[in-house]
This record gives sequence, structure tokens and C-alpha cells, in this order.
Amino acid sequence: MKIVYLDCFSGLSGDMTLAALVDAGADRDYIERELAKIAVEPFKLEWKRVNKSGISALKLDVVIDPETKPAHHRSYGAIVNLIVGSDLGERAKALSLAIFEQIGLAEAKIHGVPPEDVHFHEVGAIDSIADIIGVALALDSLQAERVFCAPVPLGSGVVRCDHGLYPVPAPATLEMMKGLPIARTKHMVEMTTPTGAAIVAALAHDFMPAIPPMIVDAVGYGAGTRNLPDQPNVLRVVVGHSDTLAADWSAATQLLHTHEHAHDHPHPHHHHEHGHHDHGHEHDHDHEHGHEHEHKHDHKHEHRQDRAFKLPARVLPGKRPVFGLVTGKEGGGLVHEEAGAYSVNSDDDGEAPKREIVAGCAPRHH
Repeated sequence: MKIVYLDCFSGLSGDMTLAALVDAGADRDYIERELAKIAVEPFKLEWKRVNKSGISALKLDVVIDPETKPAHHRSYGAIVNLIVGSDLGERAKALSLAIFEQIGLAEAKIHGVPPEDVHFHEVGAIDSIADIIGVALALDSLQAERVFCAPVPLGSGVVRCDHGLYPVPAPATLEMMKGLPIARTKHMVEMTTPTGAAIVAALAHDFMPAIPPMIVDAVGYGAGTRNLPDQPNVLRVVVGHSDTLAADWSAATQLLHTHEHAHDHPHPHHHHEHGHHDHGHEHDHDHEHGHEHEHKHDHKHEHRQDRAFKLPARVLPGKRPVFGLVTGKEGGGLVHEEAGAYSVNSDDDGEAPKREIVAGCAPRHH
């Protein structure tokens, strides 16, 4: 099983994530070739090596063609239709839509409007399209089956956007991080952008403070824009694969820990004969301590991982289908948990008048 771990000790943004994935081995030519299929204003990706507090990292900048006037605004619905109507592969489409959905739903919640009435800022929309679809293509290139993430530092302070000074984390960022682990940070800057939060909220299968058990294949570093005073402003991505021995070692370690914890107190059983028949197993009790068998029967299934990857995207019930990845067949596939094509549906009650909201705070680079 192919695993990608986002070690976001300095937070993350869309450009940092894409750069780190490419630095870890994602096919840059494939990403740029597929991005050219998106019907937006001309842009290009500029890549360069930079040094962040002693760490060599890949820096990505999305450069807009200065000769082309960008679209004034793009709505969430327009971006969805742009992705659905493209010639991208189905896996890349599903991942892209899941990420964009997080931003659309969060902005809609913050501004109190339906998702289709959220409009993204002109340059931000192009940046977000390149960053988000690029991340989806990078994960597709790596054939990732599981995405894990460290607890996410969000930052503090204020950030300026189209609506004025907003608190950090930005409202949309915090909305997307509901129910997900946040890490403490002392830096009074924006550590995680809305695009970074959307990537985590849509794709992270689980969160853990340390690298999960795996055989490490590659490590990549994606650089942020600013320099932090006492730590490298980079996102580290670890790409690897699971191994039977590593998985068995992890399970055995957990069982050993559980066994030791269960037996670090006096056992009342030595005052009487063992009454283990109530477990439904027959055992020979010729030995002096009859507790070792307890971990040989009931716990194996608890540590076995499900190898099918479903996107953990949070969606509004009945609004749109959830896209998931199935890795049981070669190359992966898609599963629709709800029939019908992906679409943006408005509220059915028709009570509130529609308002256009410009979501000028997403995305940004930190």
C-alpha cells in the first residue's frame, strides 16, 4: 500500500504541498501536461530550489500571463463544471472536486449563502485551480492509497484580505479544521492557508504526530514564501509503502503495550482457580500464569487496516455524491456513494435571496 505522510510542522499551503509532492517524486511533466487541459487563462508553474533555515526545498510559483486579462471572478459552481468538463483522469477529478468542495462549503457557511453563490477572487481562483488540481495530479502520479497528516499548526494574529483584516486562522480555515487535530504554534503568522486546510480536510485519512509505520521510499520538501525566525518554513512529505513485517511489528508493539498495561497491577486471580472458561475458549492451565492466551484470540482483527481508500471529505447530506478511491483493482477506480453526476445544487426552500460573495481570503501562500 502506497502511503503519503504530510509532516506539516510549519503548516501548509497549496503551493507548498504541490512542491513537496514533486520533490518527493511526483511526475512534474505529467502535472504540467495535465494542467494545460484546464480551460483557464494562460499560466505557468515556476520551480526553483531555495534554502529554508538550512533545508534545501522546492519552491513553486504560479505565474499568470501578464498579456491576458484574468476572469473577474469564478464561482464555486463554475470551478466544479470546469473540472468535470475537462479531460483530466477520473481519479484526479475526484480528488480535485473533494478539495474544492471543502473550500466552497466552508466559505458558504461563513458568509451564510449557498455554495454556488460563493465567488473566488480572480487571481486567487487561478492559483487555487493550479495548486489544488496540481496536488490531485501529484497524488495520482504517486499512486497514493493513504494520506496521513501530522496535527496542523494554524498560526495566530491577523491577515489582510478583500474584506479587511481577518483573524488567523482565517474563518474558512478554522471551519474546515473542525473535528481535526490542531497543533500549537508560537508564531503570530498564518501557518496554514485555506487551501492547505482544504487539502487536509478532504484527503487526510488519519492524523498522527509521528511518521506512520512504512518503508520510506522518498522524502520531499516544499518551501513556503516567508522565512520563520527559528525553524524552516517547509512542508515535509514522506512517501513510502507498507510492509507485512512493519505492520506485524506495529501490531505486536501495540499488543505488547496493551498487555503490559493490563498487567501492571496486582492480579486477584492467584487467590482462586482461573475462571477463563467464560471467554468461550478452552485452555490448558498447567502453567502458573494463565493470562498470555488472552491476546492470541480477540485482538488481531482490531489492528488490520482496510486497504480500500475512501476520500474522507465532509459533505452536506443529500447535496452531492461523495467520491472515493478503490484500490482493489489496478490503477484505482472511483465509487459514487450517491447516484448521479457531480453537481452543485442550491437549497430547495427558496426562502433566502441569493447573494454573491467574493471569497477573497482563499487561497494564499505563506
